[in-house]
Amino acid sequence: MQIDEAAALIRPAVAGVGASETWAELGAGSGTFTRALALLLGPGGRLYAVDRDRRAVDALRSVAGREHGRAAAVTPVLADFTQPLALPALDGVLLANALHFVHDGAQRDVLARVADYLRPGGRLVLAEYDGRAPSRWVPYPVSLARFRALAAEIGLGDAELVGERRSAYGGRLYAAVAARPAGA
Repeated sequence: MQIDEAAALIRPAVAGVGASETWAELGAGSGTFTRALALLLGPGGRLYAVDRDRRAVDALRSVAGREHGRAAAVTPVLADFTQPLALPALDGVLLANALHFVHDGAQRDVLARVADYLRPGGRLVLAEYDGRAPSRWVPYPVSLARFRALAAEIGLGDAELVGERRSAYGGRLYAAVAARPAGA
């Protein structure tokens, strides 16, 4: 997937963000969605790109300043997002092609912890596969229906589908957003 395609998929979930918002991408990998999100946040934003793979974090460091002046400042973080993280309060979190690596029995707890990082009104954006059987590349797929159920269980608002595209690997890739209630 190209950066502009990733940006198009998540753009509706990020639309209307403030000029100085702080976000995190958890399970950032080599940075396709990181760069897309950084561009969407703009130069006043701040983005923590978290991954547990040292090579991925090294790659994120090499792209962190690539869009200087047009994109959010990117801070690569070497950490496992399924464990507690030392992050500031966040306006948003993106999990793109990451939650499907978390065992389905642990996905709820991981999402609950992630939701705790959000400020009231903060957004949790998920980009995942739907209509795809488990495989070694997507061991625990998270359908849109499952994300909606999990978001409701952990006290986030209704998860809204904001983008989708056919996947070259079967099924579809979707983006959905749920928000922490403003009074929470």
